[in-house]
Amino acid sequence: MKAPNNAAILVVDDDPGHRTTLQTIVRSWGYRVDTADDGGVAVEKVRQGPYDLILMDVRMAAMSGIEALQRIKAYNPAIPILIMTAYSSVESAVEALKSGAYDYLTKPLDFEVLKLTIERALEHTELKEENRALKQQLRSGFDMRSIIGKSPAMKALLEMTAMIAASEATVLITGESGTGKELIARAIHYNSERRDKALVVVNCAALTDTLLESELFGHERGAFTGADRRREGRFMQADGGTIFLDEIGETSPVMQAKLLRVIQEREIQRVGGDNPLKVDVRILAATNRDLEKAVADGRFREDLYYRLNVVALHMPPLRERVDDIPLLAQHFLRQYSRKNRKAVRGFTPLAMDMLLKYNWPGNVRELENAVERAVILLTGDLISEKELPLSVTRPYQGAPDTPGEIRGAPSTKPLRSLDEVEKEAILAALEAAGGNKSEAARRLGINRKTLHKKLRSYGVS
Repeated sequence: MKAPNNAAILVVDDDPGHRTTLQTIVRSWGYRVDTADDGGVAVEKVRQGPYDLILMDVRMAAMSGIEALQRIKAYNPAIPILIMTAYSSVESAVEALKSGAYDYLTKPLDFEVLKLTIERALEHTELKEENRALKQQLRSGFDMRSIIGKSPAMKALLEMTAMIAASEATVLITGESGTGKELIARAIHYNSERRDKALVVVNCAALTDTLLESELFGHERGAFTGADRRREGRFMQADGGTIFLDEIGETSPVMQAKLLRVIQEREIQRVGGDNPLKVDVRILAATNRDLEKAVADGRFREDLYYRLNVVALHMPPLRERVDDIPLLAQHFLRQYSRKNRKAVRGFTPLAMDMLLKYNWPGNVRELENAVERAVILLTGDLISEKELPLSVTRPYQGAPDTPGEIRGAPSTKPLRSLDEVEKEAILAALEAAGGNKSEAARRLGINRKTLHKKLRSYGVS
């Protein structure tokens, strides 16, 4: 999971030079930054507008950081607050943590540690909100049928997913980027006996080896510069639950050896620690790489590959599940229509045909982005080819009928007639509406009588 880079951060420090330096550095990381020169000002700013994180000094003239922390937490307990102090006494650190601080940092700040701590705090907040929403969903039972897909490839995948969810097997999920590998990992966890414990997601490609080791296994106090207290890693956070190691194929041979030991022994060792710690974790992993080829090339450990590949699930690319495109497009249409407060009824037949003909190299994620863009740009109530990205509309003239053929190559087939395009769009809308003719007519922008007439002409009752 990636922390939101456009998050709003409030920097609170009564030292103008230090405050300006922090503002410049944190802003350079892509965050929106506001400042306050005193704890009391910070409290008022929090009451006036939302912030995603607060970075606050302890010692300030009018109102101390600890007092401001306590007042802010009383008003908004969910906001993560990082405390900065030049007085690295145990007492001040304990007081800050007892008052609800997410973490504390000692001055002079190590900016690499600061950046990582901010990212971790934002991810933690996002994870808590995500878990809250998922637990709410679990109260009515996580339904595997909520995963969109009626194509033969997706039906087979979901059947397999349902079978293995109740087991303790390690699972390797493969597939191109954007196909929805994390969605399947979540389905496995929330249909398992571990559903009431944490699902911890780690993107192995996002961190260097050193940071990834600390992130996964935790570290002891003094293990490296900036490690001023012991920290539990993601494996301990997932104890009793599930850990999902995304982009496992990007790990180095050194990290692969350490992960192999975890899988074999079910124990970890904190960075800088001497004692192994037992963990009870189910491991799910995912990659968009061909790990068999990586093993043959000597870039991935064979023993780790077989430990991960107890059960293999392959996410089919969108070009191999064309039957699912109308369903997914309508799902994203409803989602982003609500989000943008627009009354969008559906797609024109031509727009839907373009979606069906396109090769979708970015898979479901690219389709979602295309629909979101279209909803944002739309001024009417039906998405047409005008709102679709050029990448989708440009190859349409002369595009081949067979999914997976190279786009832009000269077509050896005649263009389909408008009647054929219309028929496919109507039948797709009917399927997306679950057979409800009134809903299908509404989405197509025609009346029910016209829809009945069209369906009769196709031999559909």
